[in-house]
Amino acid sequence: MSGAVVEGVDFDRWAVILCKPDAVVRGLVPRILEKISSAGITVSNRIDLVTEPWQAHVAYREMLADTGRHDMRDLPAYIDAAYAGQTVTVALAHGQPGVHAKLRQLIGHTDPTRAVAGTIRGDLGEDSLAVARSEKRLVRNLIHTSDDPDSARRDYGTWYGPGRRLQVSDFDQCSVILCKPDAVTRGLVDNVLERIAAAGVTVANRRDVTVQPWQAHIHYWDLLVDADWFPDRDIPACLDDAFAGKRVTVALAHGEPGIHARLRHLLGHFDPTKAAAGTIRGDLGNDSLERALAEKRLVHNLVHTSDDSDAARRDFGTWFGAARRVLLTAPPGVPLQPAHVDR
Repeated sequence: MSGAVVEGVDFDRWAVILCKPDAVVRGLVPRILEKISSAGITVSNRIDLVTEPWQAHVAYREMLADTGRHDMRDLPAYIDAAYAGQTVTVALAHGQPGVHAKLRQLIGHTDPTRAVAGTIRGDLGEDSLAVARSEKRLVRNLIHTSDDPDSARRDYGTWYGPGRRLQVSDFDQCSVILCKPDAVTRGLVDNVLERIAAAGVTVANRRDVTVQPWQAHIHYWDLLVDADWFPDRDIPACLDDAFAGKRVTVALAHGEPGIHARLRHLLGHFDPTKAAAGTIRGDLGNDSLERALAEKRLVHNLVHTSDDSDAARRDFGTWFGAARRVLLTAPPGVPLQPAHVDR
């Protein structure tokens, strides 16, 4: 492969996230990945693995090969002690070109005591370079992300394995759109779908559905589970009243990874009175959370799109059905970006 770990992948947009052994031991991996996702970067393909010595050696190749280092004799032992046989978590990060610099800024300074507040190491780190040097070991700073596209290519081969290829994952690039009964009643479905399409998303497989109770229950499972937050309302009855037997329109939205966050931003705040101008709910909504609470019902906010790839998978099964998976093939003209790892 002439030194190339993987061909045909735009590593300008992809980085590898390595949650180091100290992050795993301290149970911080979910918080770290959530901080990255909250920065508008799509995180996928999380795997846990036990580090082999060669992987740590390759990951620290620049330090090991640095002829100017005075502690060269001890460094290999430090690396082996920190990594060999230890569990790490790796994941892929996808964003816009420049994602590597954005991630490096987000994780913060190598020495957690010098990392600023708001960075991962600044907020979660508890070690220091000075202590690590005194104890003759590597500093425990939780996380590494690829420095640039070339290092992302090498990091991918190190942690995911040479010879693996990236393929399209159905739900990383596909969201379910649900135009709710109030959108149908007010004749706004075409307007809503046109606004989503105008945002550079391909809308396909539109269908009208008469809602069965089980679909509303699955879709709003979180409200049902947290029903004790609404002691003055019968949540199952609210759902049945709002959805059961009513008409909704569902469709699929195809785009690049990150589509879920972009669509949620386009929809706007769930309370239409708090949704910004330019969002669908802000421009077209005519209800409020205050009114809904007073009337002990769900707020009428026109449209739902999937929160993330896992939610899209559930939404698809709920509104289209698993037997229709063929619909998940992106329509012609939609560029397919790599999203999951396959042998």
